[in-house]
Amino acid sequence: MIISASRRTDIPAYYADWFIRRLKEGFVYVRNPMRFHQISKIALTPDVVDGIVLWTKNPLPIMGRLDALRDYACYFQFTITPYGKEVEPNVPPTDAAADTFRELARRVGKERVVWRYDPILLGGAYTAEYHTERFSRLAGLLAGFTETCTISFLDFYRCMKGRAAHLGVTEPAPAQKEDLMGRLTEIAKAAGLNLDACAEDMDFSRLGVGRARCVDKERLERIGGFKLNVEKDKNQRPACLCAQSVDIGAYDTCQSGCLYCYAVHSPKKAAQNAALHDPASPLLFGHVEDDVVTEREMKSCRAGRLSLMK
Repeated sequence: MIISASRRTDIPAYYADWFIRRLKEGFVYVRNPMRFHQISKIALTPDVVDGIVLWTKNPLPIMGRLDALRDYACYFQFTITPYGKEVEPNVPPTDAAADTFRELARRVGKERVVWRYDPILLGGAYTAEYHTERFSRLAGLLAGFTETCTISFLDFYRCMKGRAAHLGVTEPAPAQKEDLMGRLTEIAKAAGLNLDACAEDMDFSRLGVGRARCVDKERLERIGGFKLNVEKDKNQRPACLCAQSVDIGAYDTCQSGCLYCYAVHSPKKAAQNAALHDPASPLLFGHVEDDVVTEREMKSCRAGRLSLMK
């Protein structure tokens, strides 16, 4: 079983104490996003957890407690984008985030930190030149501290259209995407970075851009030194190549306030839910009350050790 922590909220930035406590106690409660009073009890012990993917814009709160992760194969999906407070009001400034990225890579190894330049906003002030300049600068700062940069263009979900219009952001034409992707590919290549695209319907392989597997079976195999029998996650979008995982986060709990966030439908609700957070609770926010808790059957997908000769 692979744990995603989390596509739904930034656990390392805002809920690090809770997460470390969950690992120590060996389980977590996760509400069903569609049926609020149905809760799954998920085991978090190293014998069943084959890997952990930590998604964050600010891992500083968890970096002093990395020892708690030593028994797990894990890596970080670390997002650094070039936007200011008008888009990401509670995210650390770009240069500070780059400093944190480099320090994290020094501590855990560059294979355990993936740089996400995601999502790419196009329109208004966010031109191809804007991204070319800023991506180049960031690539220079992070070169040698990661193997891979994952990029994607903004997905125009229903809740996103009004926010995007406010910024002058529009859905780019295929030619615009290909032009910018070509520019970024050359910059990444010069910095020694592999570039891949997350859940994009367009094929950029002729530019040398791979298709991302953000929950990456092969990366976890390399980190953990074992083989995994795990399938593609059928609960994600068709273009997503992620391996099957269990997400332990909750929607409407992230406090970063990013205007492009699909996981926060209401900033007011997110603030209310965050106020209900108790680090001692098995739930990310609130407590078990009039709920049904079901223990989910969890098992390892490890098939054996990797050959040292491979």
